[in-house]
Amino acid sequence: MGEECFLVALQPEDVKPRLVVFDLDRTLWPFWVDTHVDPPFKKHTNGTVVDSAGRTINLYPDVIDVLQSLRRDGILMAAASRTGEVAGANQLLSLLKLEQYFVQKEIYPGSKVTHFERIKHATGIQYSDMIFFDDERRNIVDVGKLGVVCILVSNGMTVELLKDGLEKFEQLRKSRS
Repeated sequence: MGEECFLVALQPEDVKPRLVVFDLDRTLWPFWVDTHVDPPFKKHTNGTVVDSAGRTINLYPDVIDVLQSLRRDGILMAAASRTGEVAGANQLLSLLKLEQYFVQKEIYPGSKVTHFERIKHATGIQYSDMIFFDDERRNIVDVGKLGVVCILVSNGMTVELLKDGLEKFEQLRKSRS
């Protein structure tokens, strides 16, 4: 884990979310799984994950640091994706060893509002205790109406974006109390 990740560590007095939810496409990985890559995927003996056309599948560079930092700080995580390529997205989560981080996965076409309703029901965590990172403005708007703190991801998930999101969450929670 890099030095930057150490800077994300929360202090006991910080107001922190109970759950951080991530979109997958163009948020954790730099493509849309239903249009830019070709499932099925496989993992070579050297650990490289490729699609059926032999293209290497990578995450954005900070993703593992982000996920490990949240786990270290005791914050639960979930995945919410509107993709039509459900099997491919789940296969990538498995091959890239990301599913270990998520207590809940909602991966199917449809409104992110439905994804969040199911996440709330499954986890028992209120919307006001969640942060959501997504690259699509429409999802940010829809989920934001539920009371979730939403952060637009422009160029993939980064440690800096996580820090900004946690600060925004803390500021909003403190201003409401």
